[in-house]
Amino acid sequence: MNLLKKGLIRGLIPFILFTVTSLIWTQFEGVSAISKSLLFYGLIAFFLGVASVIYEVERWRFIQQILVHYLVMLVTVFPTLLLSGAYPVDSIRDVARVYFLFNEMGLILFLSTYFIFKWRNRAYMREQNE
Repeated sequence: MNLLKKGLIRGLIPFILFTVTSLIWTQFEGVSAISKSLLFYGLIAFFLGVASVIYEVERWRFIQQILVHYLVMLVTVFPTLLLSGAYPVDSIRDVARVYFLFNEMGLILFLSTYFIFKWRNRAYMREQNE
């Protein structure tokens, strides 16, 4: 239950910030593609925040955490991208293109954060040994 609460807090903070920004934008500029996009970005940030606690489930192996996180992103973020209007989805080919872009960006972000964590952890361990 503690992880759920932590995930909701991590997800709601950016969602609220994006929603408030969207409302302010709408107030001054009127309803536009930008205000709509901000709401979808907030929704994606919410899903990312909630799902971030998957990596804190200690009884799961790392590969399990990765697979569960990917599936959660596939069920939440991918449809949000399709519905957001950020990408044209007039055919199955367009949906497949967005799917491959989704996976490409996911892989880039995963590898980036994985290696940054490894390098930071290695530096921390080196400091502890000195």
